Amino acid sequence: MTAATKSAQLAAIEESGWGRPFRFVQPRNLAFWVYLLGVGGGALALLRYFGPGAHFYRPALTGGVLLFGLYLVPWLLLLRHQNRYTAQPASLLTAAFAWGGLAATFWIALPANTALLEIWAKVGGTAFASDWAAGLTAPINEEFGKALGLVLLLGLAPRLVRGAYDGFIIGAFIGLGFQVFEDVLYVYNGAAQTFGTDQIATSFQIFVVRGATGIVSHALFSAIFCAGLMWVLGRTSERNVPRGVLTMLAAMVFHFAWDDMGGLSGGIGVLAILLPFVIAAVELVTLFYVLRHAARQERAWVRGLLGPEVEAGVVDPALLGAVSGLRSDRKAFRKLVGDRRRTRHLLDAASDLARELAAARGADSPGVVHARAELLRLRHGGGPARPGALTVNG
Repeated sequence: MTAATKSAQLAAIEESGWGRPFRFVQPRNLAFWVYLLGVGGGALALLRYFGPGAHFYRPALTGGVLLFGLYLVPWLLLLRHQNRYTAQPASLLTAAFAWGGLAATFWIALPANTALLEIWAKVGGTAFASDWAAGLTAPINEEFGKALGLVLLLGLAPRLVRGAYDGFIIGAFIGLGFQVFEDVLYVYNGAAQTFGTDQIATSFQIFVVRGATGIVSHALFSAIFCAGLMWVLGRTSERNVPRGVLTMLAAMVFHFAWDDMGGLSGGIGVLAILLPFVIAAVELVTLFYVLRHAARQERAWVRGLLGPEVEAGVVDPALLGAVSGLRSDRKAFRKLVGDRRRTRHLLDAASDLARELAAARGADSPGVVHARAELLRLRHGGGPARPGALTVNG
């Protein structure tokens, strides 16, 4: 192992903050008390909102909670897959979800939206408010309200929340919390609008509509917005203020377009049908563009962290390219290995080794030794580990 490679590894560990624990309770940190104020205030607002009708609309609430609870499962699996480079701790992501679901939804968005919608109606009239008020309100109150959660978590974990990719992942969890709690709110309001008749059917109908559109909704908006915010804040050498501002504006424009779809279509039937698909396609292209650029720094950190293992022959260059690369790199590695299951095990083992190295600050801890031995075993097709230079197929 060369001194330069070891130095690059230690620099990657220090800059990324990977492996550091997240400590939530910090009584001397103002961000901790603001976070508690927001989540606590949101929880009280939720109880006040649902409390008066909770007994009468219990079937709708129960159905909404169960349906959107199940809806969470594929989202969590998807985000767990994306949280694969210098991964954030589950406790931090749970705090992000709680902020989005309680503070951003009930403490900030609900009262702020109500007030601003009334202002638009007074300023522009009823017709103007019907077409444009939602899109001129929600992107401001909701996106900045959700992003406040990222700022507070940055204050609580400045060594963990470093780059645009961190903003992307944390923002997605904040947006997902907002999305799920808002969807349950929609179920409750739907039952109230029908005076409690056929509550289960109403819940399922709202679940289908909100679940389908949720693919390109708050989780996407917040992931893009918060990645842009981290580019603006410039916690690492990747700081890019123009890109960050444009990225944040893009998220707000997408939010505006969804909320004011009726106004944008102008009542034209064909346009009203096609516009959602066009906007969704543009959103997804933007999402993957932001994701790819946000991950550049993270991928470089993974390569730096595993550099000494490459020199030692534990990780070969092809595996390094796959574990620190894009989907195309992993696909090429899978073709090289020739077995999908073995490829997945190799990638998981390399990621485990990187995580253990980060936690041990580059030292040979028992966790590092075990992860290294497991990777060597897998590279030999499951046989006993042998030292020396190895190939993908052993």
